[in-house]
Amino acid sequence: MASQKLEGKRILSESRRNPVKSIKSPDGDIIDCIHIAHQPAFDHLLLKNHTIQMKKSDNIVEKQVKHHTRPIAQLWQLNGKCPKGTIPIRRTKKGDFLRARSILRLPTGRLPRFRFPWRPRTAPVKNSATYEYAYAFVQSKEYLGTKATINLWQPQIDDEDQGGSSLSGVGVVGGPSTRELNSIEAGWIVGFLYNHSLICFFVNPERFGDNRTRLYTYWTVKLFYKKYVFCLPSDGYRSTGCYNLFCSGFVQTSNEIALGASLSPTSVYNGSQYNISIFIWKDPNQTLWWLQYQNKTIGYWPTSLFKYLVHNASAIIWGGVVSNGKGDGLNSTTQMGSGHFPEEGYQRASYFRNLQILNGSNTLVTPDDMITTVANQPNCYGILLGNNTDWGDYFYYGGPGKNPKCP
Repeated sequence: MASQKLEGKRILSESRRNPVKSIKSPDGDIIDCIHIAHQPAFDHLLLKNHTIQMKKSDNIVEKQVKHHTRPIAQLWQLNGKCPKGTIPIRRTKKGDFLRARSILRLPTGRLPRFRFPWRPRTAPVKNSATYEYAYAFVQSKEYLGTKATINLWQPQIDDEDQGGSSLSGVGVVGGPSTRELNSIEAGWIVGFLYNHSLICFFVNPERFGDNRTRLYTYWTVKLFYKKYVFCLPSDGYRSTGCYNLFCSGFVQTSNEIALGASLSPTSVYNGSQYNISIFIWKDPNQTLWWLQYQNKTIGYWPTSLFKYLVHNASAIIWGGVVSNGKGDGLNSTTQMGSGHFPEEGYQRASYFRNLQILNGSNTLVTPDDMITTVANQPNCYGILLGNNTDWGDYFYYGGPGKNPKCP
């Protein structure tokens, strides 16, 4: 417990690094504009002498997707902007550190062969959190990245679930087995920040303090498998993986986008629909994995951080995950996506569309290998794959959680 408090103090201290400017967001967040050379990335031992790369290669071939895009804003941008030469960092509040005190006791056993989904269908562990997922994936080739459009919603979190959260994102994955994988992912999240990511789950959740929909990124260089794929950093997230800018590793270059900041507006049932675009890719001319949000480059992960994402990824994943902190096998009413089942379709169910992968020719293309879908609790949260001219490969996904068929 003492080490947790020390780690909390460290992150609080590092999140307030002599800002050039501070901006108060309408949602209560404070965004500090930090000099780009003073960002957390350069605390990493591997990046002590790193030269910031401001330009990416512009030779990616992409088929233009025809669709109307409604503007999405981060709320803090309504009250100002960070000057050039700085990056916006959401200030961490003391209230963000609401750690779970109990360690999840998980059954041990022989590891299965590497395959998706990585989480076997076993009975819930008594008094532990459970995780429901609905996602699509490909894993038969070498991939240099992925791009997708994600429908933006504000799912409701179960009022009685202190560990509840819901996220939707895309990820690139590399590694030989479930025991050791590397991953990079990004998307949107509501609820607990540190409770889980698209690919792995944590024993020490942290809460944002509200139920706003927020932009997130996550990366890890080591996963340890027991009941689920868990991320168990051995050094306070300093080198083994992290959300957003809570630790060193990700190099931000944009002065416009704040990781962890809230997104607005969100989609309305039977009403206006809003989307975000996420693109994660390996630059063939640089040893970097870049992150792009809404066609704006945010920054990159140097490949030196990874063991199995040095040259390419071996799998791509898109979808949603809900954490349920009730335990004892009880289902929660925490929603995934829009909170409605995929069969309801457009303006009602959430979706991913224009699923693309970056191939060896540096071209964004529709996956030509089989897209597999999986939902571990289909009566709670589902997924429905499709294809058409405008949306290419797409899927509707999500659900309400607890309902008569998911008691």
